[in-house]
Order: sequence, then structure tokens, then C-alpha cells
Amino acid sequence: MASGRSTGAQKIWEVLVEHGVEVVFGYPGGAILPAYDALPDSPIRHVLVRHEQGAAHMADGFARASGKVGVAIATSGPGATNLVTGIATAMMDSSPMVCITGQVASSMLGKDAFQEADVIGVTMPVTKHNFLVRRAEDIAPTLYEAFRLAQSGRPGPVLVDITKDAQQQTLAAPKDEPHDKRPPVPRLRPVEIQPREEILRAARLINAAKRPVVLAGHGIILSGASEEVHAFAERTQIPVAETLLALGAFPADHPLCLGMMGMHGESWVNQAIQASDLLISFGMRFDDRVTGKLETYARGAKKIHIDIDPAEINKVVEVDVGLVGDLREVLLQLLPEVVATDRRPWLRHIEGLKGDSAVRDIAHLPDNGHLYAAHVISDLWRITEGRAIVCTDVGQHQMWAAQYYRHRTPRSSITSGGLGTMGFALPAAIGAKFARPESEVWVIAGDGGFQMTAAELSTCAQEKLNLNIAIINNGYLGMVRQWQEFFYARRYAATPILSPDFVKLAEAHGLEGIRVTRRADVEAAVAKARASSQTVVIDFRVEQEDSVFPMVATGSDLDDMIRRPDPKGAHNAIYETGDDD
Repeated sequence: MASGRSTGAQKIWEVLVEHGVEVVFGYPGGAILPAYDALPDSPIRHVLVRHEQGAAHMADGFARASGKVGVAIATSGPGATNLVTGIATAMMDSSPMVCITGQVASSMLGKDAFQEADVIGVTMPVTKHNFLVRRAEDIAPTLYEAFRLAQSGRPGPVLVDITKDAQQQTLAAPKDEPHDKRPPVPRLRPVEIQPREEILRAARLINAAKRPVVLAGHGIILSGASEEVHAFAERTQIPVAETLLALGAFPADHPLCLGMMGMHGESWVNQAIQASDLLISFGMRFDDRVTGKLETYARGAKKIHIDIDPAEINKVVEVDVGLVGDLREVLLQLLPEVVATDRRPWLRHIEGLKGDSAVRDIAHLPDNGHLYAAHVISDLWRITEGRAIVCTDVGQHQMWAAQYYRHRTPRSSITSGGLGTMGFALPAAIGAKFARPESEVWVIAGDGGFQMTAAELSTCAQEKLNLNIAIINNGYLGMVRQWQEFFYARRYAATPILSPDFVKLAEAHGLEGIRVTRRADVEAAVAKARASSQTVVIDFRVEQEDSVFPMVATGSDLDDMIRRPDPKGAHNAIYETGDDD
């Protein structure tokens, strides 16, 4: 802690330094200007974004890639409200983030001053907690509490709104107060131990099950429990299905990894879940995208749910055993009680469900002059050996990336799950690159979502970042178009989208742009991007009316899936549903 007198603005940066913060993402303005005036005296690197939504997504991407708290900063009024979509995205996906906003002077609160907005009221539903600070002496303790809350229990975003006069006020000489001397805290874990009888109940169900499936959720990554899940699966020989946000939590190349479940998951995964006699949920919340019709969801299965948030237990699906606590610690209690079991008949049955999956086959189709998104992402996975951090936007390309880029390690797949935020990928990738600068980072975005935050290309140029961007360009808002094709008689209302020339757009930012229209050119383009020291944008012109298969329609049973009728690439309006033969 610095000695002598300091201002509230200086205290902001001092507390961030104490918490190990090295980079913040922000945009200056009048109400936060005192803080920016104190910034040059701090060792913290500031990344100037082009829109405050980008700042929130960058802080989120930083947090997801590193496991640390991401920090975004903005001014009052529109600066603060522009953060809201990114805050809501982090809240839905349990991403630890602290957002600092400037506010008008205390004397002007409630008087509709220039750039005044009730950011506390606006963000209350989408934060773990938020604070309004009116006095300089409250800045440090409030920021300490914000970091504690962001990391503790189920992580999430916290907002601290600081009036301009609080930033300008001079603090008295530092006092020896407990909050000033507390070291930065790690993500706190619940201290209570699970009642032994509940652990034993769960173990008895697991040991007796003939057709069990582990449902792997994002909580595995947040808890740092991948090793324990790996040990559990191998000891019990229970196959593991993953949610979208859990990709990489369990190695995709492990024999017990089934792949992604849910609306666009592999068909055999959904069929295995529906046929199971026990579902063991590890840090997932039974989102509607993974259950299908609740009334028919795994009707013959007992259910065990482990989650750090007690509000999630029995919220969507009634369970037989609910264990509340940090997943890793619960598994450490559970592991000694489960026994090695021969489940080869169940595993053989699941293997038989796979058959000749169109999900796998299309990536291996010969080059017939058509470029499919599946080709692009499958080739990208092969060329990068599955080692890149992949940040996806939201839409068809997101699902194709989930299907074809097989992640082996945690925190290598970064995407917006719960909120489904278009425009997330590019700024999140910038945050991820700052978190892990030595890692290869790829953006996979659609032509629609990319345009929502394309201005952050200027941030890439200004910060001299080495990012690779793959735009899956089909000339449509693809996922909405797909729904129009399936359920609205191909009435493509407001889904055809005119895009700029992405190659010229990249070049206008002083970056490199490449266009690919044939599969034969994918490898050379990817190699050129990987060899570059700057951000490279690749415009992949893919088939316009390709669709993501399989698909569980809203309100359908989980194993009632729309499938690709012709794995050789035919496109027509006739689709079959039901179980595989």
C-alpha cells in the first residue's frame, strides 16, 4: 500500500495492483476521467476498446482463459449501459468479472445530470452484486469485497459504480485497517463437508447402475476438477457427455468421452442419456438446450446432481440425490466410495449407436467444389492439432465448432452459452490472448455476429495482437435461416445479410485479409495466418444453405432428432426424425 496521501482515483489502481491485475479493458469519459488521470502512475496495462460491450467481453474472455478475475472500466451513462450485455453474458456463464464505472458527482445524483444513468438499478438483475461508492475512503474496501464476491462460490460479475467526486477526494494517511491488509483471495469454496449419508447414497446408486452417464458441465472447469472427473470416469467406467461450456473439461480423445449432448449434440449421446438408468450431473444446470422435453427426459434414470449453487438443485429436474458444494471437493469425498465396475456391455451398446454418423462423415467428404463449414473447422482442428484456444460467436458456426473442433484441455473452448451473445467471439479472443499470450488463439465467427463487434479489429491493430480470425461467411444469419427453413416454410425474412468485403476491411485496419472459396485452399490459408505476427482475417465463403445436424426441435424429446437426409451434401426440405436404426 502506498504511503502518504492519495486520491480515490489512485486508490482504484492501487487495489487492482494488490489483486494481481495486470491488464484492464476500458474506454474513458468524463465521470471516470479522474481514474484515467491516475492511470499513467500505475503499472497496469490499459487496452482501449472501440465499444464498452467489447470491454466487458474482453474481461470475460480473459477470465475464462485464465481463471482469474477480468476487469472492465467505463464512464457513466452510455458507457456504463454499453457494458450490460457483456455483464449479462458473464452472469449466465458464471464468469468472474469486476466492472468499474464512473458516475456523476454525488450532488447531481437523481437530477438527470449529463450522462447520468441508474447503472445500479440497470445491472442489479445481471450481477452477483453491485455497489455505489460516494466517498473515497469506501473505494478500497468496496473493491476488496467486489473481488471476493466475483471469485467466491459460483463466480460471476460484480459492478462498482464510483462517483466522480469520490475519485477526486483526497484520502487521509492510510490506516491499519483489516480490509487494507487482506491479501488477494482465491475463489472461496464452501467449508461444510457433505453429510456422509448423502455421499454414501450417491455412491450406492453409482455402484449399482448398469447404464450410467456422467453429464459434465462448466462447473468442472470453474472448480478445477478435471483430474478428479477423469479419475472418477476411469474407475467407474462411466461414459461422459459434455455440455457446450464443458468442452475440454474431459479430453475429447478419451475412450469414455461421448461428446456434446443436447440440441445439436451427437445423436448417440442423446440416445444414451435417454436410455440410461442413472445420470450423474457434475456442475451443470439442466439447461433447456440439453434436456429437450422435460416430461420425457431420461424417464427411467435416477439422478444425482452436484453443484456449488443450492438454487440449481431441483430447479429444473427433480433429482434423487443433491450434493451442494465445490465439485472438486465433493468428488474427493465421493471417489473413495465408488468401485471399479465392468460396464463393457453398456459401452458396446453406445458404440453401436454411433453407426455412420453424418456429423463425423461430412468432414471427410471429398472436395467436390463445395466448401462446407464442417470442412473448415475440421481442417482447422487437424492443422492446429487441437491445441488452440478457440473463441466462437453464436449461431451455426458455434455448433459446428463444438462438433468438429475436439478439445482436450480445459479453458480452450470459449463461447457464450447461456445468453447466446452474438459479437462475443472477437473481443473475448482479445481478452484470452492477453490472458495467455503464448497460446494460439482463433476466432470462429459468423458473418452476422462478426459485424456486431468488428470495430475491435482496430483494438487488435493498436495492441499489435497476433490473432487468427475465421469468418464462416454464408450470407445469412445462419441459425435463424435454418429455423426458417425447418419450421417457417423457407420464408427467409430478414436473414439474408449483406456484409462488407472482409479482406478489404482487414486491410483497412492495417491487418491481413485472405479469402477462401475452395477446400483445397483451406490449409494454405490457415498456414499463412499461423505464420503471421499480426491479426489475420480469413473470409471462408461456405455453402449458403447448409444446416447444423442433428437438431432437437424445441419441445421435442431429446432423442427425437432432425438428421441430415443425405450425408453427401444434398439440401432439401425433407427431414427424418426419430432414433437411429
